[in-house]
Formats: sequence, C-alpha cells, structure tokens
Amino acid sequence: MRSRRHERPCPSRSAPPAPRRTPSRPADMDAFAELPSVDLESVNSTSQLLTRTDRKYVVPLPDLGALVSGVRGLRVLEIDDRRAFRYESTYFDTTDLTSWAGSAHPRRRRWKVRTRLYADTGEQWLEVKTRSGRGETVKERMPCHSSSSEELSAEATAWVGERLVGAGVRGVDAGGLVATLRTAYRRSTLLLPDGGGRATVDGDLHWSSASGSVGLDGALVVETKSPPGSPGPLDRRLWALGHRPVRISKYGTGLALLTPELPRNRWHRVVTRDLAPALSIRQELPHDV
Repeated sequence: MRSRRHERPCPSRSAPPAPRRTPSRPADMDAFAELPSVDLESVNSTSQLLTRTDRKYVVPLPDLGALVSGVRGLRVLEIDDRRAFRYESTYFDTTDLTSWAGSAHPRRRRWKVRTRLYADTGEQWLEVKTRSGRGETVKERMPCHSSSSEELSAEATAWVGERLVGAGVRGVDAGGLVATLRTAYRRSTLLLPDGGGRATVDGDLHWSSASGSVGLDGALVVETKSPPGSPGPLDRRLWALGHRPVRISKYGTGLALLTPELPRNRWHRVVTRDLAPALSIRQELPHDV
C-alpha cells in the first residue's frame, strides 16, 4: 500500500549541518547519462497512486547498462544538473533493538525512527514510520536541523514519543532511543513509461555502526514502484536478466551484517546469497560475512 505522509514544521533550530562526506567513489551510473531527464513534479505525481506494489532487487553493477537499455521510454530525475543525489541516514532504536526485531520477525505494530540528510543541500528531516491498523505504512516527518545526528533533542524525543503512542506502539521510551546504524548512498530515480510507476536505484551503499563498517560496492539496490496487478516494464526486464525480488531493508540488513549476536532472521538469505559477493569490508568486522 502507498505510504501516508504527514509533515509539520519544527520550531527554531540551529543552522543545518554541513553535508558530511559520503563514499568518495561515485556510483557507476553512466547508463543514465543518455536518458532524457524529468523534473521532480512529474516524478512526484506518480506517488498519487492509491495503491502500489513495491519490489526490491540486488543488481550487480555490470548489469545496469543492459537493464536501462532494455526498457523503452525511461526518464531520469534531474535537479540542478544532478542525476544522482547523496543521502545519509541515522537510525535510532532501543538498546535491545525493539525496532529491528519488529521487522526481523514481523509484528503488527512495528516502527522505525531515523534522521535523513539530503547531503547535497544540507536539508535534514526526522522521520517516524509506523503501521496503521489497516496495515498501511504511515510516515511522519519534521525538519530537524541539529549539530549532531547521533542524539535526539528533547523536542525531537517528545515528538517521536507522541507519534509512537498515536500509532499504538506501547512500551517504547522515546527518551531511551540511541543511534544504532548509519547509512550513506547515492540515489537516482527513474520514471517508467506509460504510467508504469517509478523506480529508485541506490549505489555506493555504506553501512556503519559501533561494530564496524561495510560497503556494497559491487551492486545496486533497485526498488520498483508499480500499479497493482501486472509487473511493470522494469520488473519484466529485471526478470529477463535473471534477477528476482529480494527481501532487503537498509536498516534491518545493515544491522544484521554488522551485529554478530543477532539471531538468524528474514534477511539471512539475501545477505549470504545476494550481498556477500558484492561487499567491501572497509573496517574489520567482528564476524565473517
């Protein structure tokens, strides 16, 4: 189901932080260079679908050219002459990883709290994602300009607590949330032809935590968003190239990679089969991937 979003302004904050360094090697996305561009308004119009089907894929970098060239009518989002945009996120959880567990072993009232920095502009948001009683994903967010991405201010903590209680999440003390994982990546957005939805392509994905650091340098994470029913043209092209949808979550999968004591979980297969061949260990990990 399509996410419902709610935004509210945040009272005065300090100046936004300067964009932080992301992985220096640019994503190998030359395949997008020859595509016609599309503006943000046109891309956003596809989010007005009442329902949609989302599918995620892990695609080796060498397959990107064949993927893009095999779908007619693709356009790529371009803003200020950029076609790839840097994202950085910090995820917050309880000390016993209640949020992670709710996704690893699906629960009705699962939730996620993160800050997201659009590193090219310095714009930063605090986001809370929960599940409604009808099973919809609800995302609420507020501008969050803080000097530290590792801590939530008193105001932010109160706002998060209100969102969780309002969503029926019980037993979670927002004041006890701590930063557990950081991600950085570059994203390009494709608009599919003939109302076929859109897709995001994430490259240079990098996870880091107190346990270590790892990068997905040899593959891309592709997520398609299509009208319900038949798969979109990008899905069909991916299938023709031998790729099938996988279960992957940046937070869930990243924490599973970096935290050896976590029990076997729903991301074990994608980690061992799809991600492991493309991983680049950037700091020593406490276990073998």
